[in-house]
Amino acid sequence: MKIQYLDMLHQFEKVLLSRGFNENDAKAAATIFAQNSLDGVYSHGINRFPKAIDVIDKGLVNPNASPTCEISFGAIEKWDGHQGFGPLGAKKAMDKACSIANNFGVGIVALGNNNHWMRGGTYGLQACDQGCIAICWSNTMPNMPAWGGVERKIGNNPLILAVPRSNGEHIMVDCAMSQFSYGKMEEAKLRGEQLPVYGGYDTKGNLTTDPTEIEKSWRTLPMGYWKGSGMSILLDLITKILTNANSVAEIGKLSEEVGLSQVMIAIDPKHLTSQCEIDKIIEDFIADLKTSTPIDKDVFYPSERSINTRKKNTLEGIPVNQEIWNKILSL
Repeated sequence: MKIQYLDMLHQFEKVLLSRGFNENDAKAAATIFAQNSLDGVYSHGINRFPKAIDVIDKGLVNPNASPTCEISFGAIEKWDGHQGFGPLGAKKAMDKACSIANNFGVGIVALGNNNHWMRGGTYGLQACDQGCIAICWSNTMPNMPAWGGVERKIGNNPLILAVPRSNGEHIMVDCAMSQFSYGKMEEAKLRGEQLPVYGGYDTKGNLTTDPTEIEKSWRTLPMGYWKGSGMSILLDLITKILTNANSVAEIGKLSEEVGLSQVMIAIDPKHLTSQCEIDKIIEDFIADLKTSTPIDKDVFYPSERSINTRKKNTLEGIPVNQEIWNKILSL
């Protein structure tokens, strides 16, 4: 079945209002979930919404909490999220990073004691909409073995890089340090599909494309093997140093995946060049990329497919799993 964007947005907003969110926060949070779904990131949009409500109902997330600045020095600030709703805390932190960047050329907000921010790309696009380059990441619960190990010791800590275009079709990479995020594996499982390449190990220690087996073993494959493992560790280490909040190991000692730490970096390139010049640089990059001889399908630039999906879903409606939509209606 398919649901129109505004119908989905209003249903999300209605549920959030019933959980104690004020009107502004309910609309902002609902917009994040609905836009993720519109872009085809169902794993962190409609499919994730019931779980996000569940942690609120368990009392693990405070819908009325708002992040506060603890330390401010020049272009960098340290914030405490006070266990608030992750997407709202992250949104406010990136807004502040962009505001600082407008003055200094670069702005950094290190946000501790927040919760799951859902789709990290939300904050990359948010910065781009304000004319800023974005670099941001989050740590997670320990859900991946370090390269060469068996036990879950590191997170698949998602990293986002985004560059603005004046037409709103921004260039962005949003990737977990695992070959596939758990959300993407859940999506494949719901569709009854195998992963296109190895995503982790089964319970017997063999590489597999079966998302159900990987979920059982909790042994996802680091992106680029030892490279993804090393990047995960360094992202977590930098986050811990800047926030002095929870590391991956400390999150693993909690009852649920809460109290995450995030870093938002915004760079305002207009201090150095014009948006017109940025657009030209991007167009030249894309033009060169499109001269590639495709192996199978077309060669896409980063975020091109999600832009195409956004246009399609706007026209045709957002595809949803009937069971998940019924659950959301019951909330």
